Amino acid sequence: MEYDINEYKEILKKEGYKLTYQRKAILKVIMDFNMEHLSCDEIFSYVNKDYPEIGIATIYRTLQLFEKLNIVYKVDFGDGFSRYELNDGDGDHHHHHLICLKCGKILEVQMDLLESLEKEIERSENFKILDHSVKFYGFCDKCNNQTDLNSKKN
Repeated sequence: MEYDINEYKEILKKEGYKLTYQRKAILKVIMDFNMEHLSCDEIFSYVNKDYPEIGIATIYRTLQLFEKLNIVYKVDFGDGFSRYELNDGDGDHHHHHLICLKCGKILEVQMDLLESLEKEIERSENFKILDHSVKFYGFCDKCNNQTDLNSKKN
C-alpha cells in the first residue's frame, strides 16, 4: 500500500504540531516497514542509520504523540515489546494477526469474521465495542515446512 506523508502532516498541523525532520524520519520508517510491526528499538535502529543525532527518547515521545493523534496503533503480540502499525485512514482497525512462534513473523489477516459476533455481544451485553484485536499463534509456511521436514527425519 502506498502512503502519502502529506495526510499525516495535515493531521499534525490540525492538532497544532509540525512535521519536524525527526517526526518525518520516524514516520517514513513506519511507512516503509509497516507490515513488519516494528518496535521502538527497531524504529530507532532504522532511523539512526540516516539520522544518528535522533535519540531513542525522541522516538518514544514521537510514537506517543503519533498514537495520541491516531497516526499509529500500538499493538502487543505478547513478546514483551510494543509494536506499531500505521493507521491507514480507513477508519476501521478490525484486522487480525498471525504470529509465527518459531521465527516471530507477523502477518495481517484483513478479513474480519467477527462483525456479527461483535454486534451480538453489543446487543446482549448492552456494551458499545469500539475495537477488538485477535491474534492467532502458530507456524508460518516456511517454519511449518521446516517442522514437517524435521519430523520426517525422525
